[in-house]
Amino acid sequence: MDLMAELLDDLRAETASLEALLDPLTDEDWERPTPAEGWAIRDQVSHLAWFDDAAVRAATDPGGFQASLAGFTSVDDLAIEARGMPPAELRAWFRAARSRSLEVFAALDARERVPWFGPAMSAASFVTARLMETWAHGQDVADALGVTREPTARLRHVAMMGFRARPYSFAVRGLPVPEQTVRAELAMPDGTTWTAGPEGADGLVRGTVLDFCLAVTQRVHLSDTALELAGEPARAWMEIAQAFAGPPGKGRAPRSG
Repeated sequence: MDLMAELLDDLRAETASLEALLDPLTDEDWERPTPAEGWAIRDQVSHLAWFDDAAVRAATDPGGFQASLAGFTSVDDLAIEARGMPPAELRAWFRAARSRSLEVFAALDARERVPWFGPAMSAASFVTARLMETWAHGQDVADALGVTREPTARLRHVAMMGFRARPYSFAVRGLPVPEQTVRAELAMPDGTTWTAGPEGADGLVRGTVLDFCLAVTQRVHLSDTALELAGEPARAWMEIAQAFAGPPGKGRAPRSG
């Protein structure tokens, strides 16, 4: 299986995982608050739908997409704009937007460059980013519903995106990108170890792939993970790690506090 086919299959599977959470919801459930401050389940879904539509524009009309960036406000404003939409209509929007995006992504070459809200990415990284967003916002939905999701091998894609975004985590905050190297050694659900970065690196992040992914998508505070951080380069990075494009996220407060 080639890289794009693998990524698209995993994106479909991650979408199905989120759909399974949404299917039983009542209209009232869509208003349940999620851990993201001020956001209900409906806002998580409208966010995904809006950015799926944006992803289609970026892939099919790069010039038009880049021109539209000047009018972009904030993700909170987008969520507010969609709050008058009935849950059934919102659900249909997400399904249609995700279906369109999958169809468009399937026609892309893995190396093709696609513009986005951060740096332009290869098509493979672009699809990985949609998978990461689906998993992360799905986590917010699961938390709102009190559901524990079993980690899957698909987290390797989220982990890779988080690892590769290390320079961006510093640059988006106006900080110099460290010259030191960092390595990640993460336990996968099947007991294997996923690694990235050179052996003998200046810093080391070790733990489960789930904890790493929760941290780099800012779904939990670093102190609420069991990640082991060896060396200042590892800690300096993980304290601001950000796998997603856009301005620095607010992160989450420690559960203990």
